[in-house]
Amino acid sequence: MTIKSYIPTLTAEQKFMCSVIIVNGGNYIYNLLLGRILGPELFADAALLITFLLVLSFIAMTFQLATAKFSVLFEESILNNFINLSYRYASLIGIVLGILVIIFANDLQTVFNTKSARMFTIFGFGIPIYFIMSVNRGVFQGTKKFGQLAITYQGEMISRLLFTLVLIYVLPFQPIFSIAIGIVISFIFGLLPFKTKDISIFKVQTLPEKHTKHIIRFFMLTAFYELTQIIINNSDILLVKHYFEEYEAGLYASLALIGRVVYFVAWMFVMLLLPKVVEKQKDGEATAPILFTYVGYIIILSTCIVFGCYLFPETVINLMFGSEYITVAPLLWKYAIATSLFAIANIFAYYFLSLDQYIPVLLSGLLGISQVVLIVYFHDSLAQVVVMQIFAMAILLVFQVLYFLKKEKWNTTKTYNT
Repeated sequence: MTIKSYIPTLTAEQKFMCSVIIVNGGNYIYNLLLGRILGPELFADAALLITFLLVLSFIAMTFQLATAKFSVLFEESILNNFINLSYRYASLIGIVLGILVIIFANDLQTVFNTKSARMFTIFGFGIPIYFIMSVNRGVFQGTKKFGQLAITYQGEMISRLLFTLVLIYVLPFQPIFSIAIGIVISFIFGLLPFKTKDISIFKVQTLPEKHTKHIIRFFMLTAFYELTQIIINNSDILLVKHYFEEYEAGLYASLALIGRVVYFVAWMFVMLLLPKVVEKQKDGEATAPILFTYVGYIIILSTCIVFGCYLFPETVINLMFGSEYITVAPLLWKYAIATSLFAIANIFAYYFLSLDQYIPVLLSGLLGISQVVLIVYFHDSLAQVVVMQIFAMAILLVFQVLYFLKKEKWNTTKTYNT
């Protein structure tokens, strides 16, 4: 059977998984090329801008996940009203945050030791578009239109890669300006396909009170979890950029990019996990088997990556970033362990979040804060920063697994007594 004849037999979810792999690969190429073109010092600023996007994305991702969840639960007019309200509030919050970033651009330059404040100013103009894009993706995710969802991610990735590279070589500005402009342009392409039919953000929309309370509760707790996830996944880069010289910060950025491949792939499973779990809970079916399947995938993947980083660290660094970054090679497998622990714990957390169980969210918050505190007090070297993350993520995963076992035991006992 040829590849061409095999593709139509794939399910929509399998095609989406293939698309996510391609998108993550493209994003990796984007970062690797920037690392090679710019060198460690300039790459530190580029990595900071990309990390800054991820930091702000916790609110945008909250809109996406909330829209995805309630697109499964709501129908007809209620769903339409909910989507319009999501677009309205996402636009409003995006505009406010964009203005704040522009106003405090000089302060951000001072805090993070960047060469320019204008990179933040340019980035601020794209934030409202990013929030609207997230709601659009949430609609596709919740309604299982994975083909259209894949197109939005592909459009963002391809446009960012192409426009950034062209602008770096064409514009007579600092490369970081071209990177910022490329990011904003990619948000516009990430909006497509965008259907304006039945969307009216200025029209007054109402929802039944019981739905409103459910939405607010889920939104607030999801926002809290997304914030803790961003703290866990990105605070190390921000803190290293603050405490270390630009050269060391650039080395660490390359280390983080390679080590986080597990997390990027794990996110693909999160995108599929949430609507599946919500739908099965709605139909009264068992949800734990879905969790076991995705956790198994992540464990196999992370084990392969950790061993690869342990056995061939210098080869990996040389192939991806070049000899300028080779001094950070001994830390690669350790960072991969920290990321793997977080990726597995993250699957558990999103599983519980899908079921409206929020204690794991609070646990993630506590461990996220503890990671920041540990790095603040223990940052004598890059190696020490990595060890602190392994420690924090190991504790987080243990707590998540124990909570799952406790809930499963309680549910089993309840069913038996009934």
